Amino acid sequence: MLTLFYIIGSLGLFLYGMKVMSEGLQKVSGEKLRSLVRSLTLTRFHGVLSGTFITTLVQSSSASTVMMVSFVNAGLLNLRQAIGMIMGANLGTTSTFWIIALIGFRFQFTHMALPAVGLGVFLLFQKPTKLREIGETLIGFGILFLGLNLLKDSVPDVSLHLELFESFKAMGQYGFLSVLLFFFFGIILTIAVQSSSVAGAITLTLVAKGWIDYDLAAAIILGENVGTTITANIAALAANTEAKRAARAHFLFNIIGVCWMLPLFYLFLNFVSWITPLAGYGDASDVAVKLAVFHTSFNLINTALLIGFVPQLAAIATKMVGKGEQRQSFRFVRSGHGHNLPRTGEMLLAEAARGVSTMGELTHAMFKGFLEVYESPDQDRGSRIRELKDMEGESDRMAEEITQCLILCASEEISQTRTAEVTALMRVVSELEAVGDACYKLVRLAERKYRKKRILPPETQDAIASFGRQVDQFLTFQQQCFQKNVTASDMEKANDLEDLIDRSRKRLRREAVHRMADPANIKSEMLFIDIINTIERIGDHCLNILEMLRQRK
Repeated sequence: MLTLFYIIGSLGLFLYGMKVMSEGLQKVSGEKLRSLVRSLTLTRFHGVLSGTFITTLVQSSSASTVMMVSFVNAGLLNLRQAIGMIMGANLGTTSTFWIIALIGFRFQFTHMALPAVGLGVFLLFQKPTKLREIGETLIGFGILFLGLNLLKDSVPDVSLHLELFESFKAMGQYGFLSVLLFFFFGIILTIAVQSSSVAGAITLTLVAKGWIDYDLAAAIILGENVGTTITANIAALAANTEAKRAARAHFLFNIIGVCWMLPLFYLFLNFVSWITPLAGYGDASDVAVKLAVFHTSFNLINTALLIGFVPQLAAIATKMVGKGEQRQSFRFVRSGHGHNLPRTGEMLLAEAARGVSTMGELTHAMFKGFLEVYESPDQDRGSRIRELKDMEGESDRMAEEITQCLILCASEEISQTRTAEVTALMRVVSELEAVGDACYKLVRLAERKYRKKRILPPETQDAIASFGRQVDQFLTFQQQCFQKNVTASDMEKANDLEDLIDRSRKRLRREAVHRMADPANIKSEMLFIDIINTIERIGDHCLNILEMLRQRK
């Protein structure tokens, strides 16, 4: 029992070190992560590279693929983009094997771990933010290898437990049946520790201690590839239909790889042994390198074989899950509350930015809806008006959820250079909510106009339509700016649009006041002034939004 607790404690230290190192790396490379998220919409090959890089930082394909499922659930990724990233995640998780194989079994852990922790603590107290972030990464690196050292020492030598070793050895004497047995053991092990990287570290440690041979360890690695898909599928249980499909696609990709690998298992092992240059140590470190080559080669070949079939994988996953609600608006799925969706600060910021853009699209659609209703006085627009009122409620909900996402983002691991962006996006959300409220007020004013039969001259109707198109142009320009960095020339154009809207409002007000000389026109013209004032305020909010976006880096 004491040995078991030593092993559990060593794994806990290993996991904690991995977490600290991952968070430090995310801070150091925050902008690179953001650039990756921006590039996700390019090609499936970009998705593979992005998934590889993100999983290398997180050091767990389980965590990264669950993160990708949450992006699909929030509308940040579509199914095909997620499949490309999932392929990359399988490649990224092999980095742990290489770190352990090339460093963990070749050098004394404490020779690297303690100096790394010492240097990391020194950097942690320095003034420059970047040095503190590097220090945190080094501390995590050191703790990770201390945990790995303790894990290696906690697993008993074979010579001290000959009877238990004979039981292990007996399970490996059934040929291909033993391969299947250890394959299922790999699945169970990965589900138990909830991380393929940790499961891989355990497997390499068992090899180093002589408990299992190369072929059985390779079988466990195949099982780990399948077991790591379980976490994402569990997380997707409470998510939307597209997220469930992404989780099924992850399972499909890995199980297809196992299906072609198992018949070729021994041939592939011989191939790996042939291409792997031995370091000459003649000990477990050589086997660890061979296993790293096996793991990487298998995932690389599987990705190369299936990357051309992403549409087919998406189609099969779609059929597996079936029809369901396709939510197009922003949904911030929190960790907990029935969702097992881990987050990182930088990724939360990217998710929130996408949500802000989606909210901008919604408010723009509301304004277009108002113009549609206003310019069709002879048609029954009751259902359209109810739809626009529902959109205002959706805008309020999105504002609340995006704000919660940004608050969590600020409290999570995020570089200090992103703090200003979080603040700017919070103000953008507030302005967008005000735009939605203004659009809702315009819809109510249009509804009152028809209900109380406020008659405006045709030229006045045309003036409002023309004025509305100016603001619509501003909203379109604003939406374009969500997708890029706002430049000085963009702000110059925004100020020109705002000046044009202000001049138009003043001219329309003067004309309305002139028409109010006739008492019969007073009520209609008061309504007209209320409408143009509200439309003009939307222009003010657009300019405020662009000024906030200008602060983003």
